[in-house]
Amino acid sequence: MAADPLRSFSVDSLSVSVYSGADAMGEAAAELAVKAIDEAIARRGVANLILATGNSQLAFLRQLRQASVAWPAVNIFHMDEYLGLKPGHRAGFPRFLREHIVGHVPIGAFYPVPSRPADVEMACRGYEQLLRAHPADLCVLGVGENGHLAFNDPPFADFADPAWVKVVALDERSRVQQVGEGHFDSLADVPTHAITLTIPALRSARQMICLAPERRKAVPVRDALEGPISTVCPASILRETPHARLFLDTDSASLLR
Repeated sequence: MAADPLRSFSVDSLSVSVYSGADAMGEAAAELAVKAIDEAIARRGVANLILATGNSQLAFLRQLRQASVAWPAVNIFHMDEYLGLKPGHRAGFPRFLREHIVGHVPIGAFYPVPSRPADVEMACRGYEQLLRAHPADLCVLGVGENGHLAFNDPPFADFADPAWVKVVALDERSRVQQVGEGHFDSLADVPTHAITLTIPALRSARQMICLAPERRKAVPVRDALEGPISTVCPASILRETPHARLFLDTDSASLLR
């Protein structure tokens, strides 16, 4: 049984829970995710997940892969990938998911976002068709240091984007974050473009869990919860997403009034 949050509250339509640290937060989020997976499998025999990558997901994925789940009935998608990244690069998001979840449990299928497609537009449309053919039961995501969701960076994120998957230019703050997390040696090594699921695609999931631990997320968390709902901070759209729940630790919640 996961620990109870230190406090819980709502901001507009968004439920928020604050935990003592990233481990307690990850354990609670994994417990909620397992419930969503079990409900989806009971309802229609399969569960489709969209999972994020990055340091904010580590505690959650560690707990999730240890859970008792009917993994062969689970399909996993992910939400973004650098365009043109060399195969096997340590920053590749499919590699991250294989190392932290896919390689540990016998899932039904894993559908990675392509990094080096021969036809980028066709790859985007193809991945969108996959998502629409496998409606997501759960989307687990993080919040970037610039407030992004997936690679929907400010101010170019579009809350009503007609596309579900597209190529985007990366905000420099997103690229700097990847260096800071140790995924690249220098800013010059970070690709300038990526393929990302758009915000409507992320919000199409039946349930959403957003994980935002650590003090470096305190500013975007504050902006998302206390600022205007705007693409200046894309994560603010969570406040208009009643099927989402935001998990924080005391560090990331430290600037909230």
